This record gives sequence, structure tokens and C-alpha cells, in this order.
Amino acid sequence: MAKIGFDNEKYLRLQSEKIKERIAAFGGKLYLEFGGKLFDDYHASRVLPGFKPDSKINMLVQLKDQAEIVIVINAEDIEKNKVRGDLGITYDLDVLRLIDAFHGYGLYVGSVCLTRFNGQPSAVAYQKKLESLGLKVFRHYPIAGYPSDIPYIVSDEGYGKNEYIETSRSLVVITAPGPGSGKMATCLSQVYHEYKRGVAAGYAKFETFPIWNIPLKHPVNLAYEAATADLNDVNMIDPFHLEAYGETTVNYNRDVEIFPVLQAMFEKIMGECPYKSPTDMGVNMAGNCIVDDEVCCEASRQEIIRRYYKSCDALLTGDGTEEEVRKIELLLKQAHASLDDRKVVPASLAKEQETGAPAAALELPDGRIIYGKTSDLLGASSALLLNALKELAGIDHEHHVISPEAIHPIQELKTRYLGSKNPRLHTDETLIALSVSAADNPEARKALEQLHTLKGCQAHTSVMLSSVDIWEFRKLGIELTCEPKDPPKGDAFACRNEYALNIDYEEMPPMFKITDTHYAATWLLDPRAPQIKSPMGGQHSE
Repeated sequence: MAKIGFDNEKYLRLQSEKIKERIAAFGGKLYLEFGGKLFDDYHASRVLPGFKPDSKINMLVQLKDQAEIVIVINAEDIEKNKVRGDLGITYDLDVLRLIDAFHGYGLYVGSVCLTRFNGQPSAVAYQKKLESLGLKVFRHYPIAGYPSDIPYIVSDEGYGKNEYIETSRSLVVITAPGPGSGKMATCLSQVYHEYKRGVAAGYAKFETFPIWNIPLKHPVNLAYEAATADLNDVNMIDPFHLEAYGETTVNYNRDVEIFPVLQAMFEKIMGECPYKSPTDMGVNMAGNCIVDDEVCCEASRQEIIRRYYKSCDALLTGDGTEEEVRKIELLLKQAHASLDDRKVVPASLAKEQETGAPAAALELPDGRIIYGKTSDLLGASSALLLNALKELAGIDHEHHVISPEAIHPIQELKTRYLGSKNPRLHTDETLIALSVSAADNPEARKALEQLHTLKGCQAHTSVMLSSVDIWEFRKLGIELTCEPKDPPKGDAFACRNEYALNIDYEEMPPMFKITDTHYAATWLLDPRAPQIKSPMGGQHSE
């Protein structure tokens, strides 16, 4: 059984109480900026074992009679079709996903706000779509001189030009599909409008990390730096809090840097600033709910190692930077962590050296290490999954849960008819073959029933995997890392594309000019590709 380092029930109680206190402090109206993920906060659950991925949303459910949700999205992100890296969907689609999710919890979504709206055609079309669904949509505009020109920002030409978002409840939660959406500016704009209307209202920020009341170099806080290495976030001592109270607390650079500006804004809006420091603005009780510090420290060290491998892989594929890798290397040293601390790393590399071919290793919940090696029928990752399921189901490894006779037709389909050069089964193909076999093979059924047990297991492969294999591990809840070598062929985003061709998994697509400013890398526009009807009208290649 996994060790617990965090008291989730205590967290839900303390956090909701703290938010209620903050609402009362401002006379009954609070705009609460929600940083990080409201749903599926797996980073928090990894570094704080016991923290449930849906803790934040469940905390809000306790306040649902007082709360309403405003979702903000940057109009420029709509125009650019910005994609969430963890889900593979665009921000505009994620807003719809969030709305459905909130409704599923019984939470009231009051409206959507388009920030930095400047007449973008895609944003205009998106607003019409939302309104056709019965949603209220408001527009906030770019403000010249933001955030330094305080007199202009806090005026009728600045915040005053933004549309006032109509709200009806005491707690207004401002959230967004990703960073840079304009959550804080939306909150402050609303506070400005409320005061113009004679309504006392306040602003606070709910951000889980960094945790303000644990040490600066605590592994939990270092893991947050590793997770945001691409954003250049840096944890630091809050100098304003230290000066005001003589107390050492932790915040991060962006909040510290912007605080003097926020102070000036509050003073102009409210007559005085209600906060003496960035830490004061926060309502984060996570640090008070750590019940086993060493468990959280070890979990955070493991997270930093995983982030290191992710950054190395991104560098090799051209999606990352050396600066990001170097930063996480430093964080590894500060956390006193080594790559060998991740047991599956030396295990998979040793198996590769033994077999002379790509290999994989997985650590089961009880600590046993399972291996997968490359064969004529299966890739190392596919073999790893089957071997792990056999072990969990108590099936002799000499027994076939998928017969070679069942695999050969799939290989023939791939190579003879679908144009693939690699006959070995990917993990998704392997699991489909296992599911088919389960119809008349009791041992295959027993193996399939163990899939849920793989959630939370650690795995490492001695080479980088294809996108389809990476996503399959992710869907199973397996924490995967890959050795940064031998990057897979093909388009890294093929598995997210319902129109992907087999060649997408074999070769990088060519680049096509779409407009004067936009290009697309896709085989779908190649003249040799088959034609399909576009969902937007006209013809496109399949």
C-alpha cells in the first residue's frame, strides 16, 4: 500500500474555512483567482501523496451555495488554436469541457470572459457559439501600458472600458484553461467596477504551489520549480512579508515582481491596499496538511527526476531548451536526488545491455520490477505491459495470453495493407488483441482485469517511445519516463489526430503554407493523400 504524506480531509476543511474568512473580511464579496488545475491536479497528488486530484473541486463543492464560476480565456489563444499539452485539446474546447465538469459537480457557471479581445475573428465566432449554448459572454480588452501605467489602467479608459461581468454570489471563482489567460486582470477589473457601483469587494489568490510555510528548498517546492521550468518561474523568499512581519515565507518571482503594481492598483481602487505582501494575498492551507514530511520529500524527488527526463526528451525532439534541462539538473542536486533513485531507470538500461535491444522496466505497487524486451512480435513497451499483467494475475510467463497466431494477422494488416514499416505491435494494438483474446481465453480475461492495478506504477524505457505508446501509458495512469535517445519516427502529435495516416507514424509530415502568417505540418494536404470531407466545409485529405 502506498504511503500517505498528506491529510486530504483536513485540507478540504481548512481550505474552505479560510476562504469563508476571506469573504467575510471583504464585506461579503470575493473574487478568487484559482491558479493551477481545478480538475485532475496530478502534480499535487504525486508530490503530496494523499492529495486527491479532485481535491480543489471538492473543496468548492462545499461552498457551492456561495460560489459561481467565471471561466476566462485569452482571445489570442483562441486565434492561435493554443493546445493543452496534457490533454491534447485546444483551449476553446477545454472551456466547454470545464463547463460540463463544473455542472457535473453541481457548481454554477455564471459566464465566460474573453480577455485581450481585439476583434479576433475566431474569438467572435467562439462567442457566438457559446451564446448559442445559452452562456453569457463578456469581453475584456488590451490596456495600453499594462501593468505599469497605473493611472491609465485604473480609469474609465482602462479597467472601466472592460465589460462588467454580472455576478450574483458572494464567492466568484476566476479560473482558466491555462496560464496567461488573464485571471488576475479580470479579478482586478471586477473589483474596480464593483467599487464604482458602491459594492465592497476583494481579491485573493488560491495557488497550491509554492507552499508558503515550508522551506524554500523543500523538495515539494523544488518540484514545483521543475514543473514550471519552461516558464522560468523561480521560488523565492517573499521580501515584503519578511519586512512587514519579520516572518520568512515562500512565494515565486512573478507574484513578488508584480506586487508593488498590485499595491498601487488597490490603493487607487479602494483607497488602501488590504495586503502587505504577496503571501497575504494567498489562501493556501496545503502546508498545514502535510502529515509525513519524508514521504512528501521522497515523492517530490521522484517527480523532479521524471521532470528531468521529460525535459531531456523535449530537447531531443526540438520542443525544449538546454536552459530548461540545466535548471532541472540544478534542482536535482538541491533536492539531493540521483537518476538511479528511480529504480526502473537502471533496471531498464541493464536489460537493454543484456539483450542488445530496446528494453523497459516497471515497478509494481509491491516493489517488484518487471521487464519487457523487444521481440519479433512485440515492442519492449508492449511486452512490458503483458508481463506486468501476467505477474499481477498470477499467470505463468510461459503461457501466451495472446497467441502468436492472433498477432500475425495484425502484423500483416499493418505492413501489407496499411503501409507501416514496423511489424511490432504498439501498446494500443496489444491491448486490443488482449481484449479480443479474452473472449475465449480465461487467462487473457484474468490479465485484462488487472489493468486498473497499473495506475500509479513507475516505468522507464531505454529509448524514446512513439506518441501512441506514450499516450497509452498515460491513459493507464502509469508514470512513464524515457531515456533521451533514439527518438521515434513520425509526427509526435499523430495519436491526437483522428485523421492521422499510417505514414504519420513513420515520417515527419511536410510543411504547407496556409496563409501569409500560418503554416501547417501535415500529410493531409499532400496531393497523394486520400480526400475526405472537411467538418468545416470543403474538401481535405484524409
